Amino acid sequence: MHDIVHTRRIARLLASASAAGLAMATPALAQDQTPPATITPPTAPPTTAAQGPEGAEFGATQDIVVTAQFRQQKLQDIPIAITAVNSAELEAKNQTNLAQVADNAPNVSLKPQGASFGPSVVASIRGVGQNDFNPAYEPGVGIYIDDVYYPQLTGAVFDLLDLDRVEILRGPQGTLAGRNSEGGAIKLYSKKPTGEGGGFVEVSYGSRNRIGVRGAADFKITDTLFGRISGVAKQQEGFVDRIDFGCANPSSGIPATQSGGDCTISKLGGIGYQAIRGILRWQPTDALEVNVIGDYTHDEHTIAGEVLLATSPINSPNVNPVPGVPYDDRFLCGRFCNYITTGQPAATWVPPIPVDPLGAAGTPLAATTGNDRSLYDGWGVSGQINYQVNDTIALTSITGYREFDTRFDSDDDLSPANVGFGKNHLTNWSFSQELRANAQLTDALNLTIGAYYFKQESLYDSLQDIRYVPVFPLQFRQPDPTKADAKAVFAQASFNPFEGFTLSGGLRYTDESKDQQYFRLNLDGTVNRFLDPVGAVYGVGYSGPDTQGLFGGGTVTALSGLIAKYSAKRVDYRLAADYRFSPELLVYASFSTGFKGGGSNPRPFNAQQVIPFAPEQLNAYEVGLKSDFFDRKARFNLSAFINDYKDIQIPVSTCPGAPCAARLNAGEGQIKGFEAELSVFPVPGLAIDASLSYLTFKYNADSLNPSATFPTNPGGVVANDPPTVPPWKFGLGAQYKADLGNAGSITPRFDVNYQDKQYTGPTVLNGTRIRNFIPAYTLVNARLTWTNANEDLDISLEALNLLDKYYLLTIFDLRGAGAGFRKGRPGSPQEFALTVKKKF
Repeated sequence: MHDIVHTRRIARLLASASAAGLAMATPALAQDQTPPATITPPTAPPTTAAQGPEGAEFGATQDIVVTAQFRQQKLQDIPIAITAVNSAELEAKNQTNLAQVADNAPNVSLKPQGASFGPSVVASIRGVGQNDFNPAYEPGVGIYIDDVYYPQLTGAVFDLLDLDRVEILRGPQGTLAGRNSEGGAIKLYSKKPTGEGGGFVEVSYGSRNRIGVRGAADFKITDTLFGRISGVAKQQEGFVDRIDFGCANPSSGIPATQSGGDCTISKLGGIGYQAIRGILRWQPTDALEVNVIGDYTHDEHTIAGEVLLATSPINSPNVNPVPGVPYDDRFLCGRFCNYITTGQPAATWVPPIPVDPLGAAGTPLAATTGNDRSLYDGWGVSGQINYQVNDTIALTSITGYREFDTRFDSDDDLSPANVGFGKNHLTNWSFSQELRANAQLTDALNLTIGAYYFKQESLYDSLQDIRYVPVFPLQFRQPDPTKADAKAVFAQASFNPFEGFTLSGGLRYTDESKDQQYFRLNLDGTVNRFLDPVGAVYGVGYSGPDTQGLFGGGTVTALSGLIAKYSAKRVDYRLAADYRFSPELLVYASFSTGFKGGGSNPRPFNAQQVIPFAPEQLNAYEVGLKSDFFDRKARFNLSAFINDYKDIQIPVSTCPGAPCAARLNAGEGQIKGFEAELSVFPVPGLAIDASLSYLTFKYNADSLNPSATFPTNPGGVVANDPPTVPPWKFGLGAQYKADLGNAGSITPRFDVNYQDKQYTGPTVLNGTRIRNFIPAYTLVNARLTWTNANEDLDISLEALNLLDKYYLLTIFDLRGAGAGFRKGRPGSPQEFALTVKKKF
């Protein structure tokens, strides 16, 4: 009852401010601000609050109020495909990070990356997204924390700490959310302080020494100032053994670094996460509300555990760990182990005999060292001011700042061989400001206008020690800064010409730019002569005549100091029409556009490889229905879409036999698909939810860029390549709350998730193009919860991956580039945990 009263009070507060005003955003691209979710039961509320999926205890679906179109609307009234999950459902499904929520949403993929990409994710919605964390690239899915846009894929597997809800908007949100929400947007909303007191403390213990503590407290400071603070700390051992190869294979000739019988150095894929969030909410009058939100995250753990799946043998004195021992299948360890090292020894470069065109023979290579830890620190602060000028007009100001710093090392070959080793340090800060006015012009016409500014800077300082390239050594630093900014103005309107029928539309103009600067330096800070011969001779930033005649005369340009500039202006728009045939059925149709920004190749090996790529564009056509049937005991939402995809950005190899991948615009394509979501509440206490999605992708063969296609470009596309997301996804969950009277209640829950096989890109071996796929898999999770009669104490036993399925999250194949390895990141094996939660 307390939760229902709480949400009704929030609803009254929201009604006193504008729908736009309660759209608490703060940083970059926060263009679709949404107030705390309001859940209103269809009938008089029962004596206890809803538990688990929305409406499970009521025995009927509930109304969730959001402002995806800058004004308050029920979720079932919005002509957008949205998956919304409240806090009770997150808890019931054991969902503690964002990737787990995405697993249950149709046509949504959010997966953690392998160790080569640090603490980053691959994010896509409806087949549109991004798989590379490099700040030179833009994400295709917008991720927001309390309406604060998170501009990078690094660190984006957020813990779901003290959330009110998660919203996933599918389809391009170019007008509502702005740039880089081409595939859609994912939004996390914290519980806001009410001053009513209360909170919770939760502790858990489980497999692999899993220890977790979570808590939150709401408090009243004055009659008009309220606060809420929440925090989480969790740790867990990894599940991929890092083994000393020489210790485990004493006859190999490779020296051991471990002594004794235990050859395991560490457990990779661990968890070490701490975060805290504080919120102050000031409401001196019914017309004015100010929210200030601050958060800090420290994430330190062993790097992602990967396993070697296959090799293409390399027999080179620069690569072999000891003479006579090539890099080959001997370093395949098993399903949950590898042989990584954390550096490479000092050496002298041995060129291929008899060819040495660059005079690389005898080049000294310094020893490189690192560790098997991943470190991420991030924080943010936002201020949101909402002012109701009068009954017609509301104003909103949203200011945000975010910053993170991450370090990770990677032994890509997963062995003691000296194939490649990298040390990575990435920093990023971003600032945004938005001003918005919302007007209720008539009973039938709503209008929102606004302006937006965003700025960010990144520095990606990477030390690479790559020794498999046969021509010359690649031991260098690349401390490359990237600066970006964007400005936008937008308008959104909705019109009800007659009862049941609504027309809505939006328009956004965006002006964005990006500068990326390159440096290719030796470890001592001098210019690397192999990667930047012009810079080594003429100096950093040189562009002019070849006065010494060393490069054939004419004008030459140094790679170090070179700045690649990108800018674009873009107009996005959206049109939608919906008609409510009855209180139970809404149908809609829409057309919307979106784009993902362009830029230049961030990993060139010479100035000629600084290749620009244009923005990616999407035009989306969608039809759908939203329905509640059988006295609201069943909710069924269905959508179907066609995406016309233009200037598709793809990764390709620009120099065979070396890892100089770039982005090119491949051409045009079309994505088609559908999504279905079902919630059923046959009787009070029983909840069943399901989702199903499918998509297919096809290139327009006549539009393909020859520079981006195979065989012209190794690793490039061909016309019949499949989508790089799973075509089919399916999820099914069920729970039943059994009342035990004075003994409380007990709730068993089961969730089943299926993911189809997923294409991860090609590799080329001996002239043959090979497609890589992550195999399909099905996971089963379970939870059994006892709740006391007062409903302030929960004890839960949970099982993740109950059937102990072996599956892969990623596959990374660099055999075609000459690196010799194909590796993957396995998902977590079966684990159990006991959790105790006390509410107060």
